[in-house]
Amino acid sequence: METEPMIENQPAEAYIAHVRASDQEIQPLEDHLLEVAEISKKLAAKINASEAGELIGLLHDFGKYSTAFQDYIQTGTGLMDADADVEVVASKGKIDHSTAGAQWIWEALSQVGANGEGKLCAQILALCIVSHHSGLIDCLKPDCINPAEINGFKKRIEKPDDDSHLAECKQKAAAKILDKARQLADTAIIPAMYKQLWRLDQPKQHEQVISNTIKQFYFGFWTRFLFSCLIDADRINSSDFENPHQAAQRNKPVSWDIAVNRLELFLSEQQSENDNLEINAIRRDISESCKSKSQGPQGIYKLTVPTGGGKTYASLRYALHHAKKHGLERIIYIIPYTSIIEQNALAVRKAIERVGEEYSWVLEHHSNLEPEDQTWHSKLASENWDAPIVMTTMVQFLETLFSGGTRGVRRLHQLANSVLIFDEIQTLPVNCTHLFCNALNFLCAYAKTTAVLCTATQPLLDKLKAPEKGQLLIPKENELIDDVDELFTRLKRVNISDKTKLGGWSEDEIADLALSELDEKGSCLVIVNTKNWAQALYLKCKGKVDKDSLFHLSTNQCSAHRNELFDRIKWRLKEKLPVLCFSTQLVEAGVDISLASVIRFLAGLDSIAQAAGRCNRNGLLPTATVHVVNPAEENLDRLIDIKEGRKQAERIFRDLNGKDVLDPEIMTRYFDFYFHQRTDQMAYPLTEKQVGRTGDTLLNLLSENNLNNGKNADMLLKQSFMTAGNVFKAIDAPTHSVIVPYGQGENLVTELCGIAKPFDSARYHDCLRRAQKFSVSVFPHVWEKLCNQEAVHPIDDGVYYLDKCYYSSEFGLSTEPVGKVEATIL
Repeated sequence: METEPMIENQPAEAYIAHVRASDQEIQPLEDHLLEVAEISKKLAAKINASEAGELIGLLHDFGKYSTAFQDYIQTGTGLMDADADVEVVASKGKIDHSTAGAQWIWEALSQVGANGEGKLCAQILALCIVSHHSGLIDCLKPDCINPAEINGFKKRIEKPDDDSHLAECKQKAAAKILDKARQLADTAIIPAMYKQLWRLDQPKQHEQVISNTIKQFYFGFWTRFLFSCLIDADRINSSDFENPHQAAQRNKPVSWDIAVNRLELFLSEQQSENDNLEINAIRRDISESCKSKSQGPQGIYKLTVPTGGGKTYASLRYALHHAKKHGLERIIYIIPYTSIIEQNALAVRKAIERVGEEYSWVLEHHSNLEPEDQTWHSKLASENWDAPIVMTTMVQFLETLFSGGTRGVRRLHQLANSVLIFDEIQTLPVNCTHLFCNALNFLCAYAKTTAVLCTATQPLLDKLKAPEKGQLLIPKENELIDDVDELFTRLKRVNISDKTKLGGWSEDEIADLALSELDEKGSCLVIVNTKNWAQALYLKCKGKVDKDSLFHLSTNQCSAHRNELFDRIKWRLKEKLPVLCFSTQLVEAGVDISLASVIRFLAGLDSIAQAAGRCNRNGLLPTATVHVVNPAEENLDRLIDIKEGRKQAERIFRDLNGKDVLDPEIMTRYFDFYFHQRTDQMAYPLTEKQVGRTGDTLLNLLSENNLNNGKNADMLLKQSFMTAGNVFKAIDAPTHSVIVPYGQGENLVTELCGIAKPFDSARYHDCLRRAQKFSVSVFPHVWEKLCNQEAVHPIDDGVYYLDKCYYSSEFGLSTEPVGKVEATIL
């Protein structure tokens, strides 16, 4: 390796990494590089890559030794007269300080090894460094018109020295930094890295052949994991310099013994209070089975339990005992909807938290209010999941795995050394199926992660039609319940009545059935597929029943509004008072309510099974009925999953031959039909508009990338990381969130608007946190209507509030003034 020329450098403290805004205190560049290197080293040890983590941490800001950057930061922070150099001021945000470190690594390592070992390792390390402000860049640019520009990584690594300042930084860098970098590069870093990468290239895993697509995905995902370590290390160190008091609050050691003992005490007390119901005995058996299986090895497991079987506490019991057994760092619950995170978090806190404790065991992470394109130094930066028990959404989880930029990927390394509990795994977006399976297989095989797939309706994620693209690798013995069929028989509490008919049910007929069930059974829940149908049926029955017994639920209502309605419903049910509720499918996954009768619009069999979980949930009645009806008119053009599920459910109902529709065998048949019809959608298909060509998928961009026409003989990684991250969108999620004037929401809007810029960050962040309960997320077409009506107003970039004329006490957010709301089903 070439020795850099040595010159007499300025004192180490003369080179600045950051300047603290509060008091103009300087963080020396040498300190920042060494401290980030140490943090990144510890984090990268999770995948046995501590040397790699240390080196990229050490060199990530190597370019800050340049005069151009030092002039820029001193001018921008007021340490230098801004008038002294107009060119420096004009170049704000354009000083490249990430390429130099990448070029240093490429020069040092790319020629090592006879079989390209050094080139692959150098590319991975350099890629992490050049990307640490932008998000992982494209190795190949799929939509590039000019063939000479297609090799994005090569273009970056060959950037002229006038722009990267590598030679200057070599001369000016502190001797300690250069010595440490040489030591890392000259030791066994390539053999150490290559040993881990070689593990990804093994021909078999759980006796299943791994295709080249999966191997290449693993190489890319390993790179993303290492990138996550660098991003979090950099952000932690920078944030803790800005706010020194934070450092002492990080990485608190977890005593699983405390949580285990508290949960066991809680469960024993619950048992003594609820011995009178047979269903509680079944729930205890499920819980005991989970506790017993928790002592087994790490891996991917299934927890297949009928709705109402007590999955929340059973899975928590498994997770706590398993984390203790294997010395794991955290437990992460991945939940499909924000509407049930608070409910589950409350249940967990009730079991293991105590009043007066300095720190909470549970972190809820499901904010929809923070701007999507935040910078790392923003005071609204998202959590990095540094907590013993994290509860987040599937959207946040998938963004951590696949989104672009640096915000989501920062948390990726926290999935290692953890237990991941997937609640209602059947809600996984179909287009993410192969991507999800490959990522989870990687984490469980190479990052000391355990995953539990919880649901009453297990999808066939280990039996896909195209396994060469990726499917879960689950040993047959990895079911936490020994006899699933027997358990479903013991927990049977409802019958499914197929009332679908030719031509479908009219609005009047459905309303009459609901009123009849209410009159006969005392309570009835009607679950529909669209918000318009929920409103139409509510209005149809309004005036025909006591107003206190009539309820409407949808995601147009903020969570505080829905929670208040849920509390009223539960209280009325407990007092045996009438309840007639019309709701979208938000009540199906994990909502702890039980009514005497349920009417479900025809949808996928998994949705029907989940609806059955809201009927006679605690077995207080000998039996109950879920009536399945097909509305005569229903527009599902925007709800493709429901539309396809309904189609396959119709097929199942035709071929039942007297079998119970909730039988696990029937559910397996349903998912076989459903997945077979949607196989082509499982690799995340992309459009020509997204990537400049037809027939491509996100899976291809993140693995072989073999549809790219560019010449890439020199590059071993071909992934289009940035393009993939930019087009990835989890669960077709709403893209706008607005604070609504419900309850305290109106006061919070006033408070947020009154915080002067520059923001009091602590107060502003606290207000946003409290405003989560008073926000509604909307899809682009709804947002456009609100904007056209001038119904939304900005507080700050990405933060809006709703005019009070557009929020109804009955239906929530509306695109028309409340007095003009008329529900139509089309």
